[in-house]
Amino acid sequence: INTLKTSKEEVCNILEKNNIQYKEVTRNNIALIIENENEETLSKLEIYEKGYIYLQSLSSMLPPIILQPQESEDILDMTAAPGSKTTQIAAITKNRANITAYEMNKIRADRLNVKNDNLLFLSETDIHIVEEEIEQIKPALVIIDSIQTMYSDEITSAPGSVSQVREITAKIMRMCKENGITTILIGHVTKDGNIAGPRVLEHMVDTVLYLEGERYFSYRILRGVKNRFGSTNEIGMFEMQNEGLVEIDNPSSILISERNENPAGSVIVASIEGTRPLLVEFQALTTQSVYGLPRRTANGIDYNRLTLLIAVLEKKAGLTLGNQDVYLNVVGGLKVNEPAIDLGIILATASSFKNIPIPKDVVALGEVGLTGEVRAINLIEKRLKEAEKLGFKTCIIPESNKKNLKDTYKLDIIGVHNINEAIKAAFEK
Repeated sequence: INTLKTSKEEVCNILEKNNIQYKEVTRNNIALIIENENEETLSKLEIYEKGYIYLQSLSSMLPPIILQPQESEDILDMTAAPGSKTTQIAAITKNRANITAYEMNKIRADRLNVKNDNLLFLSETDIHIVEEEIEQIKPALVIIDSIQTMYSDEITSAPGSVSQVREITAKIMRMCKENGITTILIGHVTKDGNIAGPRVLEHMVDTVLYLEGERYFSYRILRGVKNRFGSTNEIGMFEMQNEGLVEIDNPSSILISERNENPAGSVIVASIEGTRPLLVEFQALTTQSVYGLPRRTANGIDYNRLTLLIAVLEKKAGLTLGNQDVYLNVVGGLKVNEPAIDLGIILATASSFKNIPIPKDVVALGEVGLTGEVRAINLIEKRLKEAEKLGFKTCIIPESNKKNLKDTYKLDIIGVHNINEAIKAAFEK
């Protein structure tokens, strides 16, 4: 909602008159989620043509909300397209900030139909010209998208090379830190999920944030992998919907919401992402191998970890998996790498091989060693509280963790010493 031109109450009244359903957005009082109409229908409304409303994903609204621009500040928006964030910044500052918006595409800028003399647009990749503009305007925020496209004619190598990225990043950091300007550098990402090009970019900046997620899955995790000013133990989880990325307040309930039946090979595991406990479903499938060399496929966990645990199952639990293809999947497209998921992999694989389902109300936790022992894990209290909150009845955990529990839980907590005790407890339960 463009509060420079209208109010939220007026927009809500117009939507209701047009039988358009909407819902409020938590912690964002200028946004509404439209539930029963598409973008084409909304663009034909008079309030859209007049600029009272504009279409924007919730994730795109996060930077201005987090940065909290103030009135009378000089603000430089170097990634203005399509312009929603610029309009949002103008609304937050009550149109009293000096906003300079750099736009790579004039057609996109024209579509905004924003009448504001404080909005300026620049299409430039020469770092010297950008540097001069920043020095002259001294904005509160600089966003460069992307650092690999910027170049300096003082360096003979091509844009995106080690020399160019190192020199340009150093120039930007030196200039912005001298002037107290917050700077965001956006970098290209490879298919492996790493920042493209030299790693020197990550070493030079103060904070590195990754937005992770599989292409064909709807969930995304915003993760801090480096932070000189605080902890990296916090994450944000979002779901890609029609209106963009939407924050997930309770990820565990979403990730296990479709687990209605109780097939063999399925188990719930309590993982930790940052400092947040997540209940995720592991699914395993074992089938007779057609070829001489059995296949091992891991989706969402480390492949080498899966093969190691299969070897432990064969040696210590007596399961003949040498002639079995084994597939393991983490539901929802998440990637889980901590050792505490080992027992879940063991139980899911054993359940599929024996074709015996594990009860729906059971959660498995524990690290498994090469000798088959179930070892203690960290943050056990957080994991148990999350399982209790979502209505699970039984937790299979390491015996050493059970002995050290201080709180009481409405759970049947089963302590195990090794994988044989864990398998027996899961199947008998």
